[in-house]
Amino acid sequence: MSVYDYEYTSIESKPVEMSEYRGKVLLIVNTASKCGFTPQYKGLEELYLEYKDRGFTVIGFPCNQFMEQEPGSEQEISEFCSTRYGVTFPLSQKVEVRNENAIPLYRYLTSQKGFQGFGKGMKAKTLELMLKARYKDGFLDAQIKWNFTKFLIDHGGNVVSRYEPTVEPKDIAGDIEKLL
Repeated sequence: MSVYDYEYTSIESKPVEMSEYRGKVLLIVNTASKCGFTPQYKGLEELYLEYKDRGFTVIGFPCNQFMEQEPGSEQEISEFCSTRYGVTFPLSQKVEVRNENAIPLYRYLTSQKGFQGFGKGMKAKTLELMLKARYKDGFLDAQIKWNFTKFLIDHGGNVVSRYEPTVEPKDIAGDIEKLL
């Protein structure tokens, strides 16, 4: 199995086979428009523009599961992303990425790279305290914990790394370059 065995529906309501990205390095991210991490859209777009001509793509998966921080329609999400952050990378329709209604692609991603913690620093500790209270015994499971969790996929469709929301897109650039 690889990410190429899955599909999603684009924000424009078109079916997309992940196999269309065969041979590319991918960064798959669950996104939200009203989150403290929303400014990461800017960094994601910068990564996309920097590396797209070398076989790299970012794919954003808007999700409203985390404190309802993506409440808009597909059109509203698309307009927000393009107007506010100049996003030109592909987006999916709004999806679920956690629990039993998670789309199959996200079930696969989290089965390949589980949660390893939020790292160090004030943002990481604050997020950890909030989410430990929210998820209790499920805090350490492999599932997505919050918006802007990122998965780096190699040319062969294999999940190489998982980055939690506390990791800024620019801090992933070196890992992307190694794969290109």
